[in-house]
Amino acid sequence: MSTIRKDATSLRVAPNLTDYETTRATFRWDDERAALAGLPGGALNIAHEAVDRHVIDGRADHVAFRYVTKSGDSHDVTYGDLARVTNRFANVLAALGVGRGDRVFTLLGRVPPLHAAMLGTLKLGAVVSPLFSAFGPEPVRQRLRIGDGRVLVTTAAFYRRKVEPVRSDLPGLAHVLVVDEDDVPDGTSALAPLLAAADDRFDVAHTGPDDLALVHFTSGTTGTPKGAMHVHGAVVAHRVTARFALDLHADDVFWCTADPGWVTGTSYGVIAPLVLGVTSIVDEAEYDARRWYRILDEQRVSVWYTAPTAIRRMMRAGAAASEGRRPAALRFIASVGEPLNPEAVRWGLDAFGLPIHDNWWQTETGGIMIANFASCDVKPGSMGRPLPGIDAAIMRRDANGDPVIGTDGEPELVDDPAESGELVLRAGWPSMFRGYLGQEERYRKCFVGEWYRSGDLATRDADGYFWFVGRADDVIKSAGHLIGPFEVESALMEHPAIAEAGVIGVPDPIAGETVKAFVCLRPGYGPSEDLRRELYGFARTRLGPAVAPKEIEFRDDLPKTRSGKIMRRLLRARELGLPEGDLSTLEQP
Repeated sequence: MSTIRKDATSLRVAPNLTDYETTRATFRWDDERAALAGLPGGALNIAHEAVDRHVIDGRADHVAFRYVTKSGDSHDVTYGDLARVTNRFANVLAALGVGRGDRVFTLLGRVPPLHAAMLGTLKLGAVVSPLFSAFGPEPVRQRLRIGDGRVLVTTAAFYRRKVEPVRSDLPGLAHVLVVDEDDVPDGTSALAPLLAAADDRFDVAHTGPDDLALVHFTSGTTGTPKGAMHVHGAVVAHRVTARFALDLHADDVFWCTADPGWVTGTSYGVIAPLVLGVTSIVDEAEYDARRWYRILDEQRVSVWYTAPTAIRRMMRAGAAASEGRRPAALRFIASVGEPLNPEAVRWGLDAFGLPIHDNWWQTETGGIMIANFASCDVKPGSMGRPLPGIDAAIMRRDANGDPVIGTDGEPELVDDPAESGELVLRAGWPSMFRGYLGQEERYRKCFVGEWYRSGDLATRDADGYFWFVGRADDVIKSAGHLIGPFEVESALMEHPAIAEAGVIGVPDPIAGETVKAFVCLRPGYGPSEDLRRELYGFARTRLGPAVAPKEIEFRDDLPKTRSGKIMRRLLRARELGLPEGDLSTLEQP
């Protein structure tokens, strides 16, 4: 599709980034670090930058979060309110003996206690790890165990369904705090009375820029989930990328629809807008097209950050879902989670009078790395150009997918726009992850020379725009969520009927991909619709509906390498009618 031309002078609000090339040439991360408030002695704490600095600067009465309940009512929490409740939560943790570096997990929906817990944990200098509320018991157990969770903040219902069945395998989990006041299961404590009794004053921990602050879990194609570690210094990148890629200004009303259980919902649903003093909309309910149109209109959202899955659902809902609404305040729309198809970019012009600006980043990068900017031309289907301070390139790979290394020990980079390769980033930006919890070797494999390997294949055109080609591994992206096949396979094989399982992602017009499982049965079991239904229910119970397979196919056997590894690549190729590639390692061609 043709390029959508932009003229910065014609935009409703003067953009933060007006001259892309000049800004890139003059940009320095040290200058951006100096623009933050900081703490004495060179200390830096995300929660201080996100909350307390605004109170000190006289903006205590400005709205930080506007919560929209399931019933449609709304209530505001100001920066002053947020400072007090996060101070109380930090004091609650301290009274429980939680200290700097201890891990605090949340398993909550998009409700006020979630933000109080996340920011209060950071104030203490402890480490926060938000979990997606739709996870089942096994994903919750794995992450709490890998992350050595000491405290969990959740609801009574979630505790009974998702935590209590696996708590015996979590000896390090010392405290479970439930947000329900009238329903407190055995083995847990009610959070509300603890907060009410706590002091609303707290001296924010003087954490260093390289002190651990956040752990976000991401799935790989094999093995257990990976806990990507991020530090307090990441807040520098959160602020910069929100200004440039999302064009946030202090008087904006911003809505990031992502759940904080995923990195987007933390980096841009919580931290970045708060650091910039923005008012954020938080919708407690799940997706509904009519509701979303009403929120955009009635809450006067000016900047909206959402996912391709949601956009495709709204496209399918049609004009009737808008009920004739054209959100008057909306001036910028951005999308992330998976590649945004060109039709969706242009649909924004029809539905809102605005193109949708795709961008690209990963859990490991901690922030937006490549984007379509408010003041720059948009090429529908492209992920855009690198942020100021970010060097991106295309790395040449050999036939085995390994980097081609030059004589200087650095990877060979691709100059030809017609040649695809692996998207790589020069290491050193502030929000870059600092490791995987307990998996140093896995972390080292993410780098070659001074470049971070994204695992995504892409091209770069003559204008410097990057274009997504495909993934170099088997991770499934469904409705913006990253799903590791191994995790799903392992859960399925806990069922007594399952001998083997292979899991792939198959294209879906709404979710991007959905999970399909191929299963081989144990002796004594035969394929049947009753068993298929039983397996669906089993998987949803173990994994949660967001992760469980949407389709299950019975097989007599699965393609494997001679070493016994299931060839998911071949499963996918045969399912979709794609070239099967090299079969030399296949056990039985």
